[in-house]
Parts: sequence; structure tokens; C-alpha cells
Amino acid sequence: MFLDAPVACAAMQLADLREDVAAACRRLAADGLVHATAGNVSARDGDLIAITPTGARLEELRAEEVAVVDRSGAQVDGALAPTSELELHLGVVERFGAGAVVHTHAPFATALSCVLDEVPLVHYEMLMLGGPVRVAPYATFGTPELAAGCLDALDGRTAALMANHGAITWGSDLAGALAATEVLEWACEVYWRAAQLGTPRVMDDAAREEFMTALTQRGYGRKEAR
Repeated sequence: MFLDAPVACAAMQLADLREDVAAACRRLAADGLVHATAGNVSARDGDLIAITPTGARLEELRAEEVAVVDRSGAQVDGALAPTSELELHLGVVERFGAGAVVHTHAPFATALSCVLDEVPLVHYEMLMLGGPVRVAPYATFGTPELAAGCLDALDGRTAALMANHGAITWGSDLAGALAATEVLEWACEVYWRAAQLGTPRVMDDAAREEFMTALTQRGYGRKEAR
């Protein structure tokens, strides 16, 4: 039996999405940003979301192990149940229109989540995340309280820390969410190292405005920019 073209195309897209999630988990594990079963990743295609399964070792996750749910959270594919943080991922999708969500227990981000209420804006690259990184209040993993606190901390941001827990980022696609994760961990390490030497300087509103103006005027990142 052959699938008609639209159904076959949809199946291929879903298979690619699951592979992307599995590959992202393996990459995060290789970079030391997740370990064992701690952390989760999701990516969305329309109303379907591929998401890491509960209890899976992320460094060896395979595409066929990735669960698939709809936007209500109902599982539509996969033999394993989705992560216990499903409600958090769905909340980020619904509130911010995210195409992908990444939750890690990255070392520097997790360390700062244990001592700070906010990571100050100490480097202009943090503006990619929306500014200073808020720390959501502690709540038990997998609970509505954790999801609600993280969503508030993410308002106007693409990254937040989770008190005594870890970090969460989102993007329009998986590449964007992963990039935010990398910048977040780098910024947390920069802050931590600077704090060993003294009180880190923080970019004020004028410095932020000057940076954004320069970015716009110089067309940084565009092919025609010099």
C-alpha cells in the first residue's frame, strides 16, 4: 500500500522533526549542557510537537524514541510517554508561539539559579535573550506552579533560569532555541568569572540604546554589512 503524496510528505516532516530533537539532545549532552536523563527538548511543526520522552538518556536518544503530541498535550505517536515537563513546553508554545523549547541543567546556569534572582546584563550578547535573565521561583519539577513561574520569567525574554533547577530557552525554531541556550550558558559563565574578581559592571539603559542603534545603523549580520 502506498501513501498519497500529502500524507507521505507529512510523515517525512514528522520523522525529520523527531530526528532533529534527538540530534539536539545528543549535541547538548556532548557539550555538557544536559546529562543522563536531566533536560528536555521540543520542536513544533504546525500543531504537532516532537518532544523528548520521560526517562530517556539524552546522550543516546534515537529519533524513534521521541514522543509526538498535539498542542493539547495528547500523545499522537511514540511508544514512550513525553517528558514530565510537557506542560511547561506547551505553555511556552501557547504563550509565545515558540517553535522549539530547550530545558537544560547546564552547570553555570544552574549554579547561578541557586544564588541569584536575576542575571544582570553584563554583556551586550545578552540582549539576544531580551536583556537581564530572570530567575523563576522554585517549584517542584513537572508541576503547574513551575510552568507558571517560568512563563512569567520568560515574558519579553527568550531565556530564563529556574531557581535551584536549571534553565529554559525558546526560539522560533530549534536552531534559535539552541543558540539561546548557548548564549545563556556563556553569559552565566562570564558573570560567574567576573564575580570572582569583583562586582561585575552592568550595562545601563544608555549603553543598551547605543548598542541597538549601532547594530541597526551598521546592519550587523546582513550580507551587505561591512
